[in-house]
Amino acid sequence: MKVCLWRYKKNSIGIGWIVGKRVCGRLNASMRYCLLALMLFGVNVSAQEADSSRTILFYGDSLTAGYGLDREQAFPALVQARIDSLGWNFEVFNAGLSGETSAGGLRRIDWLMRRSVDVFVLELGANDGLRGIDLKNTRSNLQQIIDRVKAKNPDISIVVVGMQMPPNLGAEYTEEFQGLFPGLAKENGAALVPFLLEGVADRPDLNLSDGNHPTVEGHRIVAQTVWVTLGPVLEALRR
Repeated sequence: MKVCLWRYKKNSIGIGWIVGKRVCGRLNASMRYCLLALMLFGVNVSAQEADSSRTILFYGDSLTAGYGLDREQAFPALVQARIDSLGWNFEVFNAGLSGETSAGGLRRIDWLMRRSVDVFVLELGANDGLRGIDLKNTRSNLQQIIDRVKAKNPDISIVVVGMQMPPNLGAEYTEEFQGLFPGLAKENGAALVPFLLEGVADRPDLNLSDGNHPTVEGHRIVAQTVWVTLGPVLEALRR
């Protein structure tokens, strides 16, 4: 099956999709998303050098990828639309991958950081929690991701996105998981989105039938939640 790879790109009418490079092969949905995030983010070096816009990399799992929706309906694309409406010179790349864990994120981060990144939004850990993974490992993986990002660009702005777990994993695990993200943000001088799904979680009308992934309207709320933290970060860079 032929697969066309795409990336977000600003144009005269707002957000659009621009063809990057065509890759042929038999790929499942997850592999197509991975290629979308990995290949296009690392290619077209000459185009990158000619583009003076600053880059925002959203690095996450199915929530970032916009599971069940078109990617232009996911919150990173909505953030790009907000940026464009303000006339700010930032370009969003969505490197969300459904099913991604902190360990998987650590494995692919070096490849993605081959491109210059100015703002790094880290949204990983939810799948670790759902699988009951030892949070010491999760924290270590997330910290190593941050370390590698900083090694590539010491001046990068980092936003850590917080998540919460349902109580069925036990009160101790749930509390430790929730505290993981504020701790990472504080220790790394990063901005913090306290809870990505604030106002969306446990709302059947704002989630798909699986109860775990936001609808189009849910993603609009998520985009606003992210913007409360990300907006001031971008404003500071503009100064």
